[in-house]
Amino acid sequence: MAYKGMELLDKMSLAHNIKKIVGEQNVMVDEPMKNHSSFRVGGAADILVTPTSTFQLSEILKFCKKENVPIFIIGNGSNLIVSDKGIRGVVVKIFDNLGGYRVENNTMYVYSGMLLSKVSNIALKNELTGLEFAAGIPGTLGGAVAMNAGAYGGEMKDVVVETEYMDLDGEVKVLRGDEHEFGYRTSYILKNSCIVLKSVLQLKRGKKEEIKALMDDLNKRRKDKQPLEMPSAGSVFKRPEGHFAGKLIEDCKLKGYRIGGAQVSEKHCGFIVNTGDATASDIQNLIKHIQDTVKSTYGIELQTEVRVIGEQ
Repeated sequence: MAYKGMELLDKMSLAHNIKKIVGEQNVMVDEPMKNHSSFRVGGAADILVTPTSTFQLSEILKFCKKENVPIFIIGNGSNLIVSDKGIRGVVVKIFDNLGGYRVENNTMYVYSGMLLSKVSNIALKNELTGLEFAAGIPGTLGGAVAMNAGAYGGEMKDVVVETEYMDLDGEVKVLRGDEHEFGYRTSYILKNSCIVLKSVLQLKRGKKEEIKALMDDLNKRRKDKQPLEMPSAGSVFKRPEGHFAGKLIEDCKLKGYRIGGAQVSEKHCGFIVNTGDATASDIQNLIKHIQDTVKSTYGIELQTEVRVIGEQ
């Protein structure tokens, strides 16, 4: 029978079974997703679980498939809009619990739960160049690989040479080289709803002071141009070919435009910010208004980078 959401008694039963896999402290019932999203919006998830091993993750996937319970995988929640109605089913959060790394010569072996900013700082400490662009990108290594995150001329495809991942059947597999199918904000992982477990990053030997100088410069540019002090999900829209989303939005005179508590950033029109009391609906309605305005003005369809999940 298809999963339609649960009464509290059923949720407690589901939570009880998942606790057998991951332990009591790693399972939350009716957990507000605004606590797990950089936008700080979203209703409650029926169950939120934070596995501490690949084995636990596999067992959760297999259990949910057997019970016909939908499962949603998130990292640090930095590229998400969770609906106001929340999420029916199980949310698996892969963050610090599935972190860790090792460095061998010019190669880094990194688990998916590590923040990308932390990974770039580890590269700096080891005098490895190639990850400077990632220093200010929010989110986890796994999410960055899945969407081929990039900034300032660099992308994950430039450094990722191998990825161990899990499919939704709980099976562990490996991608190498071109098998990643990296494209603009996409990959084999994203297209096939797989879960990054760890990746191998091939970097180059560099001078620590030069690496740090570049990272400092890029971080200053971010701070000057992006609304880092307000809740957001980073760049909302993909870059349309031959254009910049932020400039198109600004040219449509939408800088500062608000719907409810959601606002087109005064600092960078490619960002939508939560001014304090935004709902997911406010953000989604503002996205649609921006898309409609840019389409009617310039004939260009803006595509979103952010992922919308939850009950609509």
